[in-house]
Amino acid sequence: MASRFYHLVIDAHEPLVLAQFWAAALDHRILYQSDDGVIVGSDEHHYPGLRFVPVPEPKTIKNRLHIDLDPDDQDTEVECLITLGARRVDVGQAADVSWVVLADPKATSSACSAPTDPSSIDTCGRAPAASGLAVEQRARFFEAGAVRR
Repeated sequence: MASRFYHLVIDAHEPLVLAQFWAAALDHRILYQSDDGVIVGSDEHHYPGLRFVPVPEPKTIKNRLHIDLDPDDQDTEVECLITLGARRVDVGQAADVSWVVLADPKATSSACSAPTDPSSIDTCGRAPAASGLAVEQRARFFEAGAVRR
């Protein structure tokens, strides 16, 4: 019998803060929250999800894993993620790479790739229609500590 990818588990000092960031960034929702962790996903029936679990020790070494995002419009998505609390980081990437490296509010790095389909870029300066929420709306949801349901 085959297994399926259920959750990517991420250690965190503040699981809820990271869960709120990633729920807003991915236009997902918080599906479960307890003292044992917080789960983010598109809904209860689709996998994989992100599970943020509390750990007492601080991060001391580089992550061995990071999340790559595939936005419709890289510039708009990078702006949105920075509005949500991400920041640009240099991990030694060359100046001419097609991706942007960001760290979430708790310094977990991720990469925001250039669109895979250039025809999908939204040239009106709006968040892509597929994202569900405009940049400003997503930021308000995150700042308020709420998630889209």
